[in-house]
Amino acid sequence: MEIDLSTLEVVHNPAQKRFEIQLGDQIAMVKYVLGSSEIIFTHTEVPEEFEGHGIASKMAKTAVEYAKAQGLRIRPICPYIAAYIKRHPEYHSITAGY
Repeated sequence: MEIDLSTLEVVHNPAQKRFEIQLGDQIAMVKYVLGSSEIIFTHTEVPEEFEGHGIASKMAKTAVEYAKAQGLRIRPICPYIAAYIKRHPEYHSITAGY
């Protein structure tokens, strides 16, 4: 299945505490818990048939950019978000543990 990332929109859904992409009748998501000065990314999920197309990376970028814009410190409990931040040093200064 070919996926055009440029056509996928990451939506911030504060009511559900997640960033999400609608994929037909399924949803890919990055879940978080929001504190007063930090955002804790807890889980990243992409439906199996959509894995390997850069969807998680697109959501991660949107999520960490949101944190940066809001002046929040990032605490990546989710292994995917932690790995994403490790690969992107521009976020180390706002991430707990760096």
